Amino acid sequence: MSAAPAIVVHGGAGAAQEYADGCDVAADAGLVVLHSGGEALDAVVRAVMALEDDGRFNAGTGAVVAPDGVTLERDASVMDTRGRLGAVACVRDVRNPVLLARAVADTPHRLIAGEGAERLAQVLQLAPAVPVTEAQQRRRMDSLHATLTSTSPKETAKLAAVLRAWNYPGQPVADATKGSQAACDTVGAVARDADGHFAVAASTGGVAPALLGRVGDTPLIGAGFYAGVDGAVAVTGTGEDIIPLLLAHAVYQWIAGGMPLQQALERGVAQLPEGSDIGIIAVSRTEAGHHSNRAMPTSNGH
Repeated sequence: MSAAPAIVVHGGAGAAQEYADGCDVAADAGLVVLHSGGEALDAVVRAVMALEDDGRFNAGTGAVVAPDGVTLERDASVMDTRGRLGAVACVRDVRNPVLLARAVADTPHRLIAGEGAERLAQVLQLAPAVPVTEAQQRRRMDSLHATLTSTSPKETAKLAAVLRAWNYPGQPVADATKGSQAACDTVGAVARDADGHFAVAASTGGVAPALLGRVGDTPLIGAGFYAGVDGAVAVTGTGEDIIPLLLAHAVYQWIAGGMPLQQALERGVAQLPEGSDIGIIAVSRTEAGHHSNRAMPTSNGH
């Protein structure tokens, strides 16, 4: 079926709106693929790679540093309507986790985590992660400072729970000082190609504070991402609230059932409890859009 190519990119619910220029660059990278007759999957992977390489977003080179001041764990996923599905979790030494997720889609498996994912990246000779930057360390300190000084019962309880179950080899870094704006949530892209196929890709650097090995919604099909014959959906926000709702699949089902895309996005955002960051992007056969309850840099291309 012939269709007008389209792509939507987001930089995370709660991220600074001035980062929208990075989303524009990512969308343009995906559009180059689409306008040259390429597949939707290649377009979203290219777009998410641009966001991973930007350094301002919480993915790839901008991933959040854990409270121990050393550890970074990244997740990523891809899916399209041609039957390709792959995800990785708790990846440390890979510059572009979305490329590793794309590679998993060509294996007999769907999700590979930890050491196995790292070894696969080495076999494929994917570029290793760049050293942690000063900007990442400032964001870690800012995030930890915000948590340590928060008056929110929810944040206070979260930090206490993490400290009670602390499972890192080293001790938490407690001398947080005010720094730059913290990185936020997941990055993602959804696309429709000229053949009417859909694809989604997502990547994240996790959250802080979090226990070692924490996995959010990004690599979990139906929770953080979903693509089917009627469209593609990517979700960003508080993973622990998103996962039980299988939110990406729910929004997809509403769109597939005939609900206008914007209405489906708004209904999806409304499912989250008050105070929980949430943003959703989607494409359907005829529409493309986004909605969030926080500032969320985005870019639409067609």
